[in-house]
Amino acid sequence: MDNTKHLEDFEHKLTGEDLHGEDVVEASERSSWFRRHKKGILTSTSEKRETPDGLWVKCPSCRFTCTVIELKENLYVCPSCNFHHRVGSDEYFDILFDNKEFKRLFDNIKSKDYLNFTDLKPYKKRLEETWSKTDLHDSMSVAVGKVDGFDLVIACMDFEFIGGSLGSVMGEKICRAADYCLEHRIPFLIISKSGGARMMESAFSLMQLPKTLGRLSLLSDAKIPYFSLCTDPTFGGTTASFSMLGDVIMAEPGALIGFAGPRVIKETIKKDLPKGFQRSEFVMDHGFLDFIVDRKDLKTKLGQLLKLFTT
Repeated sequence: MDNTKHLEDFEHKLTGEDLHGEDVVEASERSSWFRRHKKGILTSTSEKRETPDGLWVKCPSCRFTCTVIELKENLYVCPSCNFHHRVGSDEYFDILFDNKEFKRLFDNIKSKDYLNFTDLKPYKKRLEETWSKTDLHDSMSVAVGKVDGFDLVIACMDFEFIGGSLGSVMGEKICRAADYCLEHRIPFLIISKSGGARMMESAFSLMQLPKTLGRLSLLSDAKIPYFSLCTDPTFGGTTASFSMLGDVIMAEPGALIGFAGPRVIKETIKKDLPKGFQRSEFVMDHGFLDFIVDRKDLKTKLGQLLKLFTT
């Protein structure tokens, strides 16, 4: 039997068609669109190209899908539901500083494993892996530049570096940034995004709470403004110290803010938690925030604050 005829009969059986004569010819022409007869247009499996990773982003809140470029143009805020995606220090510096021009400070400081700490892996190895993956020296970056024409020092946490955990380097950078602000009389902003203290540094991590608070109090004495921006998530030692001590305390919409997580609290008190518990809207309703600011309005709001506090 002719091979073409065999394919036609096979296709008709699949579709349940009982065709004869001209109908067979017409059906054959209709179904032949998907068959490739010409040499050179078949692609072997090894040569097939998959869609590159990272071109599309799905919103974890509403499942809306958009391109990475579109999300970046919208300042990493979902165009559909206004969900604020987590971003790092590089993105915040580009968003806030005029013309994306800024000078990085204290980038040479790196964490050390003073305690030879080991959990699932040695702390030293964990640091080395994180350095190679993220190209960050630690969980906080500091930069100085202009925001709406006003000088501002920004210290921003990076959650991808061991959960933005508070360690000795973060504390040292905050203190050095505060000293820089005192010397040059420049306002200070800390953008918090942390899971809490870094357990691998034990007491060295906990010591950063009083250390940073003491240095920030010098800014207050010198009447130099200190602002705090809480983003998702802001937990643990950061909330117990500098994140909640700004002259103005603000947060992004929907950010989780607290000391212990909601699951831990629920298991401790054995009761269901209120709807929206620990979200920035809930926290503001209970008096812990001055206001909530959308990321696209953040630079304008900071400019207004800098103008008010410096005039």
